[in-house]
Amino acid sequence: MKMKKEQKKKKTEEQKEADSHPLLTAIAQARQGSKPRSFVQTWDFIINARGLNLKKPENRFALDVTLPKGRGKEAKVCIFADSGAAEAAKVASVVIRKEEVSGMAKNRARLSDVMSCDVILGEPALMAMIGKELGPVLAPKGKMPRPIPPNVKLDVFVAAAKRNIRVALKEMPAIHTVIGNDKMPDEDVAANAEAIFNAVRDKMPKGLNNIKSVVIKLTMGRPVRAMMK
Repeated sequence: MKMKKEQKKKKTEEQKEADSHPLLTAIAQARQGSKPRSFVQTWDFIINARGLNLKKPENRFALDVTLPKGRGKEAKVCIFADSGAAEAAKVASVVIRKEEVSGMAKNRARLSDVMSCDVILGEPALMAMIGKELGPVLAPKGKMPRPIPPNVKLDVFVAAAKRNIRVALKEMPAIHTVIGNDKMPDEDVAANAEAIFNAVRDKMPKGLNNIKSVVIKLTMGRPVRAMMK
């Protein structure tokens, strides 16, 4: 009888702990629900929206959110550059020069280089040209470059951009983004998830009332619903 009481007390304490950290509990459950893999899995974070007419432009948005704990890996950077190509080469894995942009839509190798990058930036003077030549190819994949502000220290700007991730609500009432990988501590994954959630919630016209559900999962794992507010 005494042992049963102690077990019941232990379960009650564990439940209180879980209730006080629901996101960490969901992350732990998602880990348990994923078999060991021979590759590093990413953490997928999905926010399902409700009560929004996405045919109205004012209800659609794209946000750049800083992940406080980073991506869990070094971000690969691509820069479309002209006058600043030499400086760009010091901080980017891929540099696309102005003369490459024209006709690049048919260059599968160079397009693959761009698509493989996590952060894509461009000099402001090239943005119109990039939009005209590559917009139909890059935009549907969410790979259009973000303009580099004038007179900015490129190394500082790129370092900050590596910690940012873009989240968007467009035609479908769901936001799907990556918040790290399975090598990261649960607390770091939770911090990134909260940053994304807070930014999206604050952007919604009716805040929390426009959020139907939140789901977290590993690449090959089962989805787990996370209680957030």
